[in-house]
Amino acid sequence: MMNRMDGGGEARINYLDGDFEVVRPGAYVLCAVTGQPIPLDLLRYWSVARQEAYVDAAASLKRELEINPSLGRATG
Repeated sequence: MMNRMDGGGEARINYLDGDFEVVRPGAYVLCAVTGQPIPLDLLRYWSVARQEAYVDAAASLKRELEINPSLGRATG
């Protein structure tokens, strides 16, 4: 993690490929799907393109399917 600084409140993050940069110190970010706080030391899922954090893989997939509904359609 680049420039991680502990502090209270919500952090502001620049999401990068494989890492993130703390722009404004804080203890957590909010999941873009659930609104649930994610402590920075537990942040594992995010979108570089959308600059969003996700609490888990399921939330990440849910957002991806919201943005690209065709991905969820069965082919056959």
